[in-house]
Amino acid sequence: METSSGRHSDSPDASGALRLMEEAYGFLHSAALRTAASLRLADLLAGGPRTAAELAADTGTDGRTLHRLLRLLASRGVFREDEAGAFGLTPAADALRTDIPGSLHSAVLLLTDDMFVRPSTDLAESVRTGESAFPRVFGTPFFQHLEGDTAARELFDAGMAAFSGPLDDAVAAAYPFPQRGTVVDVGGGRGGLLRSVLLRHPGLSGVLFDQAPALREPLLAARQELEGRWQAEPGDFFAGVPGGDVHLLKHVLPDWSDDDCVRILCSCRRALAPGGRVLVVDAVPEPGNDPHPGKDLDLLMLTALGGSTRGPAELGALFARSGLRHVRTLPTPGFASIVEAAAG
Repeated sequence: METSSGRHSDSPDASGALRLMEEAYGFLHSAALRTAASLRLADLLAGGPRTAAELAADTGTDGRTLHRLLRLLASRGVFREDEAGAFGLTPAADALRTDIPGSLHSAVLLLTDDMFVRPSTDLAESVRTGESAFPRVFGTPFFQHLEGDTAARELFDAGMAAFSGPLDDAVAAAYPFPQRGTVVDVGGGRGGLLRSVLLRHPGLSGVLFDQAPALREPLLAARQELEGRWQAEPGDFFAGVPGGDVHLLKHVLPDWSDDDCVRILCSCRRALAPGGRVLVVDAVPEPGNDPHPGKDLDLLMLTALGGSTRGPAELGALFARSGLRHVRTLPTPGFASIVEAAAG
């Protein structure tokens, strides 16, 4: 730092040092949030503010220690302590409730789970090698681990549905889907996006395509008005995907390497009807220093899966390798964009 006399100070700027330490404490913020989600504190506060002692009695925890946890989270906008010492919900804490549409409870539990936390502690090695830390930490690649751990698979499916759920209706509203045709939700998990698309566009039919374990509890089955307009089809998107007029790839490509992404996109291109479109729905970070959720997700993808979130130029390169061309990019009210591609 340069002083007013033009000399460089030997000590860092105070505000910069404080910011640096706050970043270093980030693992505690994540752990505190996970603990609050595990104890379902937001559910217990749905009826109004309560003291830490009252919450401790309901959760079987130590009141003084619970107060310390809540105090930290309140300082970060999750919960709020009033003058009487009671804690209440904030908009962020409200999203932790399990009884509301669009709850992020399962997403928080997934993102703070060992399957993501432990590989992140080996980030330095991933940066050195460019490879996922997951096999070094767990002894097997990420998706093979899910195949052998039913609880982890269930958490992953529920967490991904919650994580991406708030985007579903926004995407269905933002893109001008055709009036007729077939929409294929590739790697669609429980089918939240396909459900929103079919509800908004009654002339469309759909195929929910994913590995068999992910298709056990499709969200579309709960909507009687969609009966007969969709089907679930298990399969491997590296080998091929069902034919359709629109292929959706929401939060799929960041899981995979560039070469694997090309294989997935080629499967979609081969299955596209004439004039069809591939829609990539992902966080697309732009160059520059501004914060963007995609920059956080990028390192998560690196350490856990060996994939990455990609900016416009990187997606364009993948399209070119796959025989696709970028048509346009549409924003949504959420953190993700809709990147449209067509054959040729």
